[in-house]
Amino acid sequence: MFMYSVYRGCNFEKSYYSSHLCRQVVTFSLYVTSTVARDHSVGGSYLGCEPMGLFWGLQPAPGAREGLRLRKKNVETPFVVVMSLLEGHVSPSEGQSTELAAVATERWYMAPGVRRIEIRQNGLVGTLFLPTGPGPFPAMLDLWGMGGGLVEYRSALFASRGYASLSLAYIGHKELPGPQNRLNVDDSYFNSAFHLLQNHDQVCGDRVGIIGLSFGVFLTLRIATQTSLKPSCLICINGPIGSTISPRKTGDTTGLFGSGDKYWTYDDQGHVSFRDMSLPANLSPETKVKLEHLSCPLMYILGEDDLSSSSIETADVIEETLRAAGKSQLLTRLSYPGAGHLIEPPYTPNARASLWTVKPKKQITLWGGHLAPHAAAQEHAWKKILDFMESNLRR
Repeated sequence: MFMYSVYRGCNFEKSYYSSHLCRQVVTFSLYVTSTVARDHSVGGSYLGCEPMGLFWGLQPAPGAREGLRLRKKNVETPFVVVMSLLEGHVSPSEGQSTELAAVATERWYMAPGVRRIEIRQNGLVGTLFLPTGPGPFPAMLDLWGMGGGLVEYRSALFASRGYASLSLAYIGHKELPGPQNRLNVDDSYFNSAFHLLQNHDQVCGDRVGIIGLSFGVFLTLRIATQTSLKPSCLICINGPIGSTISPRKTGDTTGLFGSGDKYWTYDDQGHVSFRDMSLPANLSPETKVKLEHLSCPLMYILGEDDLSSSSIETADVIEETLRAAGKSQLLTRLSYPGAGHLIEPPYTPNARASLWTVKPKKQITLWGGHLAPHAAAQEHAWKKILDFMESNLRR
């Protein structure tokens, strides 16, 4: 049995994916009757018995535009995935075979009754998700990386699990102060977002955590250690403890990477890695967070094949600093061999590299991660994240 898992023509900038835009092709012999939860694949996108392999194994179809990354833009609609049985053993690179049968499945990010509320007040740009029921609810402030925009699917999933969640845009969004390739908000912006969540009548004000990925890790740690805010817990995924840039001061604007481009490295295809830029030794000293001031539980999640951030070295510094401060008990460290930078909710297809920018020139950035171990990391880490939130936000 051979399982091939590809998507065709999926534009990651689209907000809607129909069955013809997100098509998953499964091929195996006519005489095989298969149950993916029981029977093993011996070739194709993955090997072995992987009940969700058809989803996490999704990769761009041969000939697709370079740099595609499959992400959900509109969480109010599902991914519609068509699984087809094709005649004979074929590979994605061969011509289309006769389709013998097909079934469509929907993957939703919002549970019934979850409320999605656009936030546009006091200069904030975000989306608040509230669970079904009367509340009040424990909550999370959700910060993504320097890819920018407003990323909602993790917050939607948190709300589906009973947590209010505010996904916050802070760079690369048309409704934020321009230009879009600059970080034009300061610490007060993040403080306002935390207070908005904390003071909401549907939120338990003393049970608010923060989650950050990539540059969002720096912001998460900065909020918790260098402001008066007191989050209940922090979850940090593959990100640094400082930066070559920092949230701006009044009247100042800072480029997307500041002077950090001197640390960029390239593979033989010209794809860029930002890993060295985030090495603790290369960070601007004035931006490094005061880890010794940490006063709440911290979960740091890292992929050992991260090609975008020096996550192992960062976790080592966090661990050593907290040990020296007598606060080792605050840290939970999760490390995943073979996982890359983009440790997202379970069954999200990993992109080892994807399009970063098209101006002033097209740039593909490296994320790292190998399909099967990265998928296993996402599934395990998600369970640990929910357990961590349960322990620290539902006391």
